[in-house]
Amino acid sequence: MIEVDNLKKDFGTIRAVRGVTFQVEKGDILGFLGPNGAGKSTTMKMVTGFLPPTGGCAHIGGHDIQKNPIDAKKLIGYLPENSPLYQEMTVFEFLSFIAELREMRSREERTTKIGRVMEICHLGGVRNQPIETLSKGFRQRVGLAQAVIHDPPCLVLDEPTDGLDPNQKQEVRRLIASMAEEKAIVLSTHILEEVEAMCTRIIIIAKGEILVDETPEALRRRHPRYNALRITLRNGETAQMQEHFSSLPQISEVIAEEHRLTLIPRDGNKIDDLIFEASRDHGWPIQSLEKAPIRLEEVFWDLTQKTASLT
Repeated sequence: MIEVDNLKKDFGTIRAVRGVTFQVEKGDILGFLGPNGAGKSTTMKMVTGFLPPTGGCAHIGGHDIQKNPIDAKKLIGYLPENSPLYQEMTVFEFLSFIAELREMRSREERTTKIGRVMEICHLGGVRNQPIETLSKGFRQRVGLAQAVIHDPPCLVLDEPTDGLDPNQKQEVRRLIASMAEEKAIVLSTHILEEVEAMCTRIIIIAKGEILVDETPEALRRRHPRYNALRITLRNGETAQMQEHFSSLPQISEVIAEEHRLTLIPRDGNKIDDLIFEASRDHGWPIQSLEKAPIRLEEVFWDLTQKTASLT
């Protein structure tokens, strides 16, 4: 549904986006991640036709966004960062205005589509309320409602939960997830919790270039800490065990706590047998052995910091 091929964008002598390529199919929720200034929003603006690219192209449902913008944009629902809304309008008036822009000419069609989107976005209780009087969470729902009012097959959402409180974030995430089965969704964010909650794929971009394009689980598997293990001892004696494992070339780091050791393999390989062998040889009473979870935040940090250090 969305095909991006070698997109580039220059601002004077600065190349903000450097040959970005990816595809998004129906049913995908693609998390588009990167640190501030990585090129996320610039890429989203080119994909949706708000910015012309310096090079490359983007197709929406087979339509080139630059050569055939009207047909391409009919297939897109776009929620930009800090969604612009007409504050003096009521929610119903604003959505009626958007429905007319989307060429819903008959009153019956507009009423049906507005009713549907207000139900999806839980806006019925503020239907006749001026937008300027709404909380930020409700304003974000209105922004999402305008993006989906024409039931587009493609959604491009730039920081959809930015500035919301935890409850509001959960509500917006549930709304997005409920639409995922029938749409191709690109979700630009820097909130890793959001990606873990919703996304089926991740792209990490830094300095205008794609570093990673894969599933969240595949991304974790590539990290050396993916196979890190946490040992809990019965008697709480960890000093001798820590000294032993720290001396092994297969172990890159040993983190000691009161009754626990976390062992991080040097090459990312499994170290279960290594631990069982040491426990048997030394008589160490292991109470439990479990995987030490690797968070996406850690993977993201390592990838983006490594890229920054190379420049």
